[in-house]
Amino acid sequence: MSRWVLGISSFYHDAAAAIVCDGEVIAAAQEERFTRRKHDASFPAHAINYCLEEAFIEVSDLAGIAFYDDPLATWERVIESAVSAPGGARDLFTKATDSILGQKLWLRQALRTTLGPAVDDVPLHICDHHGSHAASAFYPSPFERAAILTVDGVGEWSTMTLSLGEGTDLRLLKEVRYPHSIGLLYSAMTGFCGFKVNSGEYKLMGLAPYGEPRFEDIIRRSLIDIKPDGSFRLNMDYFGYLHSEQMTNERFAALFGGPAREAETEISRREMDLAASVQKVTEEVVLRTAKHLHAETGCEQLVMAGGVALNCVANGKLARSGLYKDLWIQPAAGDAGGALGAALLVNHQVYGLPRHRKSGARDGQSGSLLGPAFTEREVAAFLERKGYPARHLTEPSAWAGEIAGLLDAGKIVGLHHGRMEFGPRALGGRSILGDPRNPETQTRMNLKIKFRESFRPFAPIVLEEHSEAYFDLNMESPYMLLVAPVQASRRQPIDRSGWWEDGEDMLEIIRQPRSDIPAVTHVDYSARVQSVSEERHPGIWQILKAFYERTGCAVLVNTSFNVRGEPIVCSPDDAYRCFMRTHMDVLVLGDFVLYKDEQPDFEEQGDWRQEFELD
Repeated sequence: MSRWVLGISSFYHDAAAAIVCDGEVIAAAQEERFTRRKHDASFPAHAINYCLEEAFIEVSDLAGIAFYDDPLATWERVIESAVSAPGGARDLFTKATDSILGQKLWLRQALRTTLGPAVDDVPLHICDHHGSHAASAFYPSPFERAAILTVDGVGEWSTMTLSLGEGTDLRLLKEVRYPHSIGLLYSAMTGFCGFKVNSGEYKLMGLAPYGEPRFEDIIRRSLIDIKPDGSFRLNMDYFGYLHSEQMTNERFAALFGGPAREAETEISRREMDLAASVQKVTEEVVLRTAKHLHAETGCEQLVMAGGVALNCVANGKLARSGLYKDLWIQPAAGDAGGALGAALLVNHQVYGLPRHRKSGARDGQSGSLLGPAFTEREVAAFLERKGYPARHLTEPSAWAGEIAGLLDAGKIVGLHHGRMEFGPRALGGRSILGDPRNPETQTRMNLKIKFRESFRPFAPIVLEEHSEAYFDLNMESPYMLLVAPVQASRRQPIDRSGWWEDGEDMLEIIRQPRSDIPAVTHVDYSARVQSVSEERHPGIWQILKAFYERTGCAVLVNTSFNVRGEPIVCSPDDAYRCFMRTHMDVLVLGDFVLYKDEQPDFEEQGDWRQEFELD
C-alpha cells in the first residue's frame, strides 16, 4: 500500500505545498502562483488542492501531513526576546503572538476548512524548520552520503546548521543560533540599501559587482566576528530586529555615513559598495563553514538549502573552491522548499521508507518541474473561447525551429510549456527568452518587459555539452544556482572611467558589450548559469538545440515569465495577460505560437501595475 505524505509551509513567507509517495516527489507548488500575490504567506489551500489533484488521491488516502516548522519553539524564541528587551518590544511580541497563536497553532482548523472533516483522521507531524531544509537538500540529491549545510534568516532558534546525511538518516552536528544570523545580516543590508527585506536580497547580490568592498573592514570590525570554522557572532548594538520590527538602528546608519536609502530613489555609490562588502563577508562565512564541515565529515559531496543557499555567487565560489567534488542545492531553497523537506522527512524518518529516484534520473527533483501543466486540449479551448489567433505546431522539430528562428531575428519570446517550476527560478517551463548576442537585449527586457531596475543581470541557459565553451564551471548547474565566470576568450574590455561617480548613468555602463554573449554577461564578467540537458528539461533543450544548429550559439537569455512585483505565471491566462501588457513579441503556449501583431486589442480595467507591490 502506497504512503502519501502532504507537506505544507505557510504563515511566514512563500507558502507552499508538496506531495510525496513512497519517497518519490510527485508535485510541489507555491501558493503565490495561484493567488497572484507575490510571496503569499497565507495557508496554501490552492497549492494543496493542486497537489492532491496531481496525485489523483483523496484526503483519506493520505498517510500523514507534515508542517515545516515548530510554532511552539518559535513562540518560545519570541517570548525570550521580549522578556530580555529593554521595555520596547511589546508591539513586536503582540504581533508575533497573534501570528503564532492565531495561525500556526490553529493549523488543524485551517486544514479542516480546506480539506473537510476527513482530514481529522490524518496524522499531523510538526517538523523542525532546519530539519525540513536539510531533508529538502539531501533526500532529492543524487548522493547516498553527503555533508549538509542549511543557512537562512532564522527558523525557530537556528540560523545555520551543519549535518551529515547517510542513506535515510540525518544527523545534526552543529548549529548557529538566533540572534546571530548571516541571513539576517544580509537582509539588514538589503533593507538599508532600499530594497524589500525577504524578497530584495537577490537585487543586492546583483548590485554587488558594480561596487567595491570598501566597507568590508567596517562590517568585520563592528558588525560580525567570524571564527576560523565559519561560526560567528553579530554585534547586536547595531541591529534592531531583536526587540523591534526594524532590522537596523541609528548606530548602524551612523556607521555607514547616514540614513538608509529610500526605496525607488537613485542608487548611489554607497549602496553599490555596501552590496559588494556584505557579499564578500557572506561568501567568507559560507566558504569557512563548508571547509569546516568537510573536515568534520570527510564527505566529498555537499548539499545546501535555506534562503542563503539562493546566493548563487557564493555558491559558485564554493563550487570552484575544490573543497567538494560535487555540490547539489535544493532549487526551492527558501521556505517554500520546507514543504517538500517536511514531506520527505516524514516519509523517511517516520514511515521508514527508502529513498526514491526514477530510473535514469540524475536526482529526485525531476528538473524541479513539479507544478501544473496544461494539456493541448485545455490550451486550445482557452484560445478558442477568448478568440486569440495562434499557429499550432504539433511536430517538435518544427515547433523548436520556429521559436529558434524568432529568437535569431531578435524577437522576445514568452514560453509557457509543460509543468511549472517549483522554486524562484524559471527553468524553461515559464520563461522569457531572448538572444544573448544582442547587446540591447538586457536593457530592453529590463525596462520594457520586466519593468525592473536596469542594473539587474539576466541569466543564460546553455546546452550542457557546450557549457565549458562559454563558462568556467567545473560541474553541472541544472537549477540556475551557480554563478560562473564567462570564459576569458569570450570577454571584451570595457571602459570603467567615471564608473564610480554618483549620478553616472548606469545604462551607459550596462550597454557596453562585455563579451560575445553580452546580454548575459554581468559587469564583472560573471553569469548565473543553467546547464540544460534533454533528460531534465526536454522542452527548452529542443529550443536551445535548434538555436545552436541555426546560429552556432548554444546560449539563450532566460528570465522568469513575470513582471516586477508579480509572481511567475501559472496558467495560460496569466501568461497571455503578461504577454499583452509588455513588449514581448511572441507567446508560446504549449504547441501554440501567438504573435503580438495578430492579437486583438487588449484592455483591462484600471492600471494593472498598481495591482502589485513593486518590491
